[in-house]
Amino acid sequence: MGGRTGSALAPRGDDASTIAALWWFMLVLGIVVFVLVAAVLVVGLRRSASDDAGSARRTSRWIVGGGVVLPVIVIAVVLGATLVAMRQVAATDDDAEMAVDVIGHQYWWEVRYPETGVVSANEVHIPAGTPVEITLTSADVIHSWWVPAVAGKMDLLPERTNRLVVEAEPGEYQGRCAEFCGTSHANMDFWLVVHDADGYQRWLDEQARPAAAPSSPAAERGAALFTDAGCGACHIVSGTEAGGTGGAPAPDLTHLASRLSVLGGAVDGTTPDLVEWISDPHSVKPGALMPDTDLDDDEIADIVAYLEGLE
Repeated sequence: MGGRTGSALAPRGDDASTIAALWWFMLVLGIVVFVLVAAVLVVGLRRSASDDAGSARRTSRWIVGGGVVLPVIVIAVVLGATLVAMRQVAATDDDAEMAVDVIGHQYWWEVRYPETGVVSANEVHIPAGTPVEITLTSADVIHSWWVPAVAGKMDLLPERTNRLVVEAEPGEYQGRCAEFCGTSHANMDFWLVVHDADGYQRWLDEQARPAAAPSSPAAERGAALFTDAGCGACHIVSGTEAGGTGGAPAPDLTHLASRLSVLGGAVDGTTPDLVEWISDPHSVKPGALMPDTDLDDDEIADIVAYLEGLE
C-alpha cells in the first residue's frame, strides 16, 4: 500500500489530477497576467506630461486592450478550462461498481457498506482501481466530504442524498469536512484507505467479525462497566449487549483499535488520550454529544483497556 497523503497538489486519482491541472493552469495564467499588468504600470509611470498626442493615443489603446480586452480573454479561457474539467470529473452512477454510504454527524462520519452489512466510523475503505459510488447524506447540519488527493468536494445535506464516484490507487488519503459545521468542525477528519483487491476483502472479513473478547482482567471489568455505565446505549459493539439503540447516534466501536485514528483526528488515540476523552470529552472535542461521566480513575482505566482490545 502506498504512503499517506492529504495534498490536493499530490493527486492520486483521476479527478484529483484534473483538478490539480486546472489549479496549475490558473496559477500560471495568473502570473502571466500579473507580469503584464506590472509592465503596463511601469510604462504608465514613466510617461511624462510632455508626451505628444500620438503617445497619448497609444496609451489609450493600452488601457482599452489591457483593461477590457485582456480581462475578457482571460475570463473566457478560465471559464472554458473550468467547464472542460467539470465535464471530466462529472462521473455518473453508472460508472460505479460498488457503493459506500457515508452519513455526516456532528462531529464524526458514519460509514456503511450496504452489500455486506459492515459498519465503521471515520474511515472509508475501498478497493483500488474500482469506481466506487460514495452516497452522502447528513444526520444534522451541512457537512462537506473532501479527500484532496483523490477527488473534489461534495456537500452532505439533511434529507437529501448526493453522490460522488471516486477511484484511486492504493494508499491512505486524509480527508476532512470542508464545510463549517459547528464548534468541532476542525476535529472531523477521516481517512480514505484504498486496498488492493485481496487486502480489501481481508479488511471486509475482519470487520464482519464480532468484537474481540476481553483479554485481561482489566478489560473484562471494562467490558462490564461499558454496559453498566450506559456507554452501550449510544455505541454499538457487535457481539455484545451494546446495541446503541437508547441514546444519541455515536460511532460503532466494534473494531475501534484497528482504526488509523480516533475522534476525527482530535487526538492520537494513545492511552492517555482515551483516558482524557472519557474523563472530560468536551475539553477534547467541544460540542460533542458525548456526556460527562462520573466514573473514577480506575474505572476509566478499565474501560480504556477494554477499548484498546477492540481490534
